[in-house]
Amino acid sequence: MRIVFFGSAPIGFSLLDALLSSERDEVVAVVTQPDRPAGRKQQLTPCPVKVLSRERGLAVLSPEKIKEGLPELAALDADLFVVVAYGQYIPPSVLALPKQGAINFHPSLLPKYRGASPIQWAVANGDGVTGVTILYVSEKMDAGDIILQREVPIGPDDTSDTLEPVLAISGAELLMEAIEQIRNGTVQRRHQDDSVATEVQKLTKEDGQLDWNLPAATLRNRIRGFVPWPGCFCEMPDGQRLKVLRASVEDRSGLPGEILESAGEGLLVATGTGALRLQEVQPAGKRAMDGAAYLRGNPLPVGVRLA
Repeated sequence: MRIVFFGSAPIGFSLLDALLSSERDEVVAVVTQPDRPAGRKQQLTPCPVKVLSRERGLAVLSPEKIKEGLPELAALDADLFVVVAYGQYIPPSVLALPKQGAINFHPSLLPKYRGASPIQWAVANGDGVTGVTILYVSEKMDAGDIILQREVPIGPDDTSDTLEPVLAISGAELLMEAIEQIRNGTVQRRHQDDSVATEVQKLTKEDGQLDWNLPAATLRNRIRGFVPWPGCFCEMPDGQRLKVLRASVEDRSGLPGEILESAGEGLLVATGTGALRLQEVQPAGKRAMDGAAYLRGNPLPVGVRLA
């Protein structure tokens, strides 16, 4: 089949590689987001999938609005569109172009965690299992008919950063199975139950602020889930933000935000239930360091409350 791949984020690498390795299908073009300003100098920078596509010698389309690329897409005479973290709404006029329709990879067990941050919230909510879904693209985001799903376990020390490549590899395998079913006409479409759907919005920087009124276990899960973006942080007595990269839960109590211990492997801070040991942190403008190293340069008295 002639396939057009839509994607922009690194999670698409494994799926695009699987398509390129196929002996039966041809990736005739890749559609990505336009170059965006990035870095301190705000220079126009191509997205990761565009960089990979150029390295592989693929034709790349990057329209500001996907409708602008309609004539070029129509000329490709595609059999199938494959969409992976493209980052732009695809209207019905574009979805109608491929003969076999458009399918999407989503890193959750839909209809759970529809939206922009399913991996982060699966970890942040303390789930023990997540998964991947291959589905047909619909006008409503992540609400199309399901083709295939596969569960993926979440380990107690997994972060969204360690889980994402595992989901991408599993998704690549499932994608190839789905394409084979489409080729053979054996797809058994399954409607999603909207009544049990959950939606997660794109995360913002402020979502990473630690609320000491929450249980310590919840805060640890959020620290795991929000790596690398948006990252978790708290405000220190001097007003500076301290990023918290790794933490553990201890059975201690105090007023939420109260420093219970300023020694050992890192600050021990009371929460709504239990306490959180800050094992790895990063002060503003400095490198990441273990909690003990931070305390050697920043001694704090017991009893002080953090914001």
